[in-house]
Amino acid sequence: MKLASLKDGSRDGKLVVVSRDLTRCTDASFLAPTLQVALDDWQRLSPHLASLAQSLELGSLPSQRFHEHQAQSPLPRAYQRANCSAYANHVELVRKARGAEMPPAFWTEPLIYQGGSDSFLAPRDPIHMADEAWGIDFEAEVAVIVGDVPMGAGPVEAGEAIRLVMLANDVTLRNLMASELAKGFGFFQSKPSSAFSPVAVTPDELGDAWDGGRLHLPLIVDLNGKPYGRANAGVDMTFDFPTLIAHAARTRPLSAGTIIGSGPVSNRLEDGPGKPIDEGGVGYSCIAEQRVVETMRNKEPQTPFLRFGDTVRIEMKDRAGRSIFGAIEQTVEKYEHNPVPEHRRGK
Repeated sequence: MKLASLKDGSRDGKLVVVSRDLTRCTDASFLAPTLQVALDDWQRLSPHLASLAQSLELGSLPSQRFHEHQAQSPLPRAYQRANCSAYANHVELVRKARGAEMPPAFWTEPLIYQGGSDSFLAPRDPIHMADEAWGIDFEAEVAVIVGDVPMGAGPVEAGEAIRLVMLANDVTLRNLMASELAKGFGFFQSKPSSAFSPVAVTPDELGDAWDGGRLHLPLIVDLNGKPYGRANAGVDMTFDFPTLIAHAARTRPLSAGTIIGSGPVSNRLEDGPGKPIDEGGVGYSCIAEQRVVETMRNKEPQTPFLRFGDTVRIEMKDRAGRSIFGAIEQTVEKYEHNPVPEHRRGK
């Protein structure tokens, strides 16, 4: 089944079930008002939601047109989000960009950080930024939402906890990253609010493209209407999702609704780190990778980071060419600070 959270004026949106072709949806809030409520009681509620999805496909209950612009991220906020770098090619390239070596332990233990999760962007809302000089970049990823995972769970148990799969745009401020990491305390300013696809889907919706741990389909990334990335999410993924989840749960339990991201999907070529699409490669899932490759070739990057007015689109289609999750499509806009009105400050 496919689930979404429609904008309704609340922080967490209204839960709806969406048709497989993403054209229609039906209200599911009488079962669970929000997706988080459904995840908290998944064993009891998921069969009822699946029945609703089946009835929607049969046209046997009231429905309305599903508009992706009206969707929040499936979880507009989450109790926890952990983002990983599961693709070795990406890790190697971005670390070169800031003069850092590839950590030897990467091949046995995933890289992971705890990202902000209190306020996600809607998939069709702008990316508001105050300054282009921050080095605004996108990172096109696959992410999963899990149920409760006990501390110390192994990969098998962790894999069984995967409830939903979705796409992500992990917005990153590259020019803030190096100085922030040099302080030795991790990401914060360089990782602002991210966005997720309009729809999150249960793994069974993915058919044989989902092998239980990896999603074997190209991730479609367009920049200003032109093809930018077509890397296959199932290729060159050093650690699969069950391994990532188990790693995150090594020292703590994960509560239902925790989001685990893959990091930017990134493919190598046999003779190098990858090429742009117009040179016969599969392109890139972030600008930083292309800039590193350009520096390796030409001693300096040619591709700028995002500027005000630039638009990035992230989508994935099944083998019949149908959109699975809907599209993240965001334009970078200048942020103007608007103070919170006094009546909303809790006074």
